[in-house]
Amino acid sequence: MSNEVLGLLMLGTLLVVIFIGFPIAFTLIILAILFGYFSLGKMVFDLMVMQTFGLMQEEVLAAVPLFVFMGYVVEQAGLMERLFMAFRHIMSGMKGSLFVGVILTAAVFAMATGIVGAAVTVLGIMAAPVMIRCGYNDQLSSGTIIAGGTLGILIPPSIMLVVMGPVLGISVAKLYAAAFGPGFLLTGLYIIYLLIRNFLNPELGPVVPMDERISRTEKIKEFFFGMVPLGSLIFFTLGSILAGLATPTEAAACGACGGILMALAYRKLTLAKFKEALIKTLSTSSMVLFLAVAANIFGSVFARLGSATLITNSLIALDLSPFMMLLLLMVVIFILGWPFEWPAIILIFLPIFLPLILTLKFNLIWFGALIAVNLQTAFLSPPVAMSAYYLKAVVPQWELKTIYKGVIEFMVIQLIALFLLMMYPEIALWLPGVLFG
Repeated sequence: MSNEVLGLLMLGTLLVVIFIGFPIAFTLIILAILFGYFSLGKMVFDLMVMQTFGLMQEEVLAAVPLFVFMGYVVEQAGLMERLFMAFRHIMSGMKGSLFVGVILTAAVFAMATGIVGAAVTVLGIMAAPVMIRCGYNDQLSSGTIIAGGTLGILIPPSIMLVVMGPVLGISVAKLYAAAFGPGFLLTGLYIIYLLIRNFLNPELGPVVPMDERISRTEKIKEFFFGMVPLGSLIFFTLGSILAGLATPTEAAACGACGGILMALAYRKLTLAKFKEALIKTLSTSSMVLFLAVAANIFGSVFARLGSATLITNSLIALDLSPFMMLLLLMVVIFILGWPFEWPAIILIFLPIFLPLILTLKFNLIWFGALIAVNLQTAFLSPPVAMSAYYLKAVVPQWELKTIYKGVIEFMVIQLIALFLLMMYPEIALWLPGVLFG
């Protein structure tokens, strides 16, 4: 058996074992050692050491735990709830105001935390009871909360983009700049869709009852205290990265400190909440970084066996146009997004496809934005759709079937946005071009 075929057998074994339910990180390391030792001998252990130390020298990955911690601390401060209530009161006289308020809150909060699970959970706890009490349609409400919550995987400071940068070999700052266009495009499409649906059927989202509205002065006060502190934190954190004043790691450290100060100022940061944020940060960061090490080891063995080159040559031999090849890759990644979380796709499968992307000479910044939008779509895809389970856990009165129906509506919008980004790369490339030339 040739080394190339052995590598494909290793990849196939990985998929089977993961589907059975084994932990991904340990599976990657064990398979890499077994297949690598069979073909490469003791060299596989040298590869393990080299890849592990090589990854540890990626300074940008230090931003992962810092951004995660910033997100959890801001969540503990209750700023998301205050921001949602501000949007709700400002638009209280408009039909469907809660739909729009959820999307706007999610979009702003996505710029303070890139943690999808936390965003969907908090939005569900905060917005769902209000929507139910005001008589909003359950299906559309659940879809709105999940779609808004998943914006955190795309809009900076997305943890996924921090991990993707070293894999693609491009600047995280450029990826951040590229993600704003698709992120705001999706936000706009969501709002337009919700307003049209509500215009055609006003019963989907009635106006907020008169007895729950507040005065104009109180609206201004709510918006100021809900938006200005959070907006300042976002501006200084992301602005320093995009302006080239700080690296993502430095900006993340400042953002984490700013989040702590903000939580203290709002008198929301207790010792118990601080401990909870630290534990959640440790859990999330260790999962991502340990998987990164394991995927690096697996990928180095896979490449050494020559299987990645075999896949690239086989796909090129299909003689498809560059656009059709890109479309094929997007379909494959979309399907992979059903059973796999984004770290596995970014760290395991993206390096396999990368030689093909380099051969076709696609712009890597644009391709990274496409991957980000695609994986956000995968977060909404039944039957896995982890975001649906996050919401179901905090809003048990909504049936999973109802949530799935609501999610599918927004999946269509996601696919439209993905196709627009494929057809018009400038959606992603305009801002990086302005900032970085």
